[in-house]
Amino acid sequence: MTRYRGTCHCGAVEFQVETELDRVVRCNCSLCRRRGSLMHYVPPERFALLSGGDRLVQYQFNTRTATHFFCENCGVFPFFRSDAVEEVYVVNVACLEGADVSALEPERIDGASY
Repeated sequence: MTRYRGTCHCGAVEFQVETELDRVVRCNCSLCRRRGSLMHYVPPERFALLSGGDRLVQYQFNTRTATHFFCENCGVFPFFRSDAVEEVYVVNVACLEGADVSALEPERIDGASY
């Protein structure tokens, strides 16, 4: 298991995940298509918000089972929390220090059909 530190662009929001980046996804729902991020799922026990919780702005749409978080200062999307089936954190891999996004082959998911 690898420990990654993640931040938004300005550094106000800092989080940590313990995971292996063995599966990354690119979703085609209306929001993900527009933001274009690669995402990785981690269970709650492997996610920790270290700082900046007070700097996060929340956004929900459609079924409202996912809460998307954005830094109020720089606007970057570091992660979202989904409660659709079970609680899971979905992190923006581009926010993880040491993650080589160009070396990862994303799985495509059809979020537009949900």
